[in-house]
Amino acid sequence: MIQTPYLLFLGDAPDPLAAKVAQGIRDWNPEVAKGQFRLPGCAADMGLPDMTLEEAAQAGVKTVVVGVANRGGVISPAWKAVLAEALAMGFDVAAGLHNLLRNEPDLKAAARENGRTLHDVRIPTVAYPIANGEKRTGKRCLAIGTDCSIGKMYTALAMDREMNRRGMKSTFRATGQTGILITGAGVPLDAVIADFMAGAIEYLTPANDPDHWDQIEGQGSLFHPSYSGVTLALIHGGQPDALVMCHEPTRTHMRGLPHYGLPTLEQLRDTALPLARVVNPTVKIVGVSVNTKALGEDEAMRCLEEIEARLGLPTVDPYRIGAGRLVDALAGI
Repeated sequence: MIQTPYLLFLGDAPDPLAAKVAQGIRDWNPEVAKGQFRLPGCAADMGLPDMTLEEAAQAGVKTVVVGVANRGGVISPAWKAVLAEALAMGFDVAAGLHNLLRNEPDLKAAARENGRTLHDVRIPTVAYPIANGEKRTGKRCLAIGTDCSIGKMYTALAMDREMNRRGMKSTFRATGQTGILITGAGVPLDAVIADFMAGAIEYLTPANDPDHWDQIEGQGSLFHPSYSGVTLALIHGGQPDALVMCHEPTRTHMRGLPHYGLPTLEQLRDTALPLARVVNPTVKIVGVSVNTKALGEDEAMRCLEEIEARLGLPTVDPYRIGAGRLVDALAGI
């Protein structure tokens, strides 16, 4: 188990989205986030107290969590001195990067010398099966997006929280490092061997009560050349009964790919539904989740109203105004 509370290490994140792991922890499990540690030039700020390692120790922090998810998941050399010092001071270190902590000889040695633990949450711990596509009981909702890092996890968490508030049966199913660090369990899908990705999602969302909903954390985008394979594995392994489309209206291009524009929500709808119907012919798109963080209040409301009128689907920002209407849309499925 990863010991809490956390100090969120933001490193030299070039923008807030690069620190989405830290952002997710702060927003959805704030009681464990005591502070943040930023290197010079860091352009991300979680609104938490900036702490030195000494101050974090005084505040009772147990684990330094690498809160950055950079392209390719690489541990920057600039980070290593801080992480090694943290280990020497008695902290554990946790990360969800593709570049594993345990594969860094200097960090591995520092952990061993100081009796500390390196937590790599992006390592599969189960021998997942190959997907069989068999229908299973229970219901499943999957968030899909016009891009990656667009609010799919927030949507699933918000819907799960609202369903549990209403006394409905629901479980958030984490499929990435941030969700796993928030909830303590899940499948690090993008680290699973390709042939087993859909099977890993079948494993994650097993047969359940007929009125139980799994809220499956989405990943990537069908339109993102780098990550579309992960998205398709979620669709086919999850066999969703419901899809919620996620969008960020101020994006001008795919995350990390300035030469690729974003699809429209109509394109996402018309592409995702036929693929989802391969494994569940009755799947429906039930709503739209819009990340309006970059918009003012009036502009955000106009944006939501325009999309809803255009698509004929309940459209909300679940973090800003709540996920109630998305949960309402699941009724009767």
